[in-house]
Amino acid sequence: MTGLSTILIVVGLFLAGGVYSFHKQKLPKGVIVLLGICSALCLIAGVLRIQGIWE
Repeated sequence: MTGLSTILIVVGLFLAGGVYSFHKQKLPKGVIVLLGICSALCLIAGVLRIQGIWE
């Protein structure tokens, strides 16, 4: 596991926690959806880096 893949996964999990927190605070749905998309993209990119698809 490289440093970049670790960083991407950690950032993705951090953003996923933000989605949960923002949902509990009843913030606008657009913000929550955008944050969720960013979280998913970071997690997917980190997993793809681990699997070596982008090497």
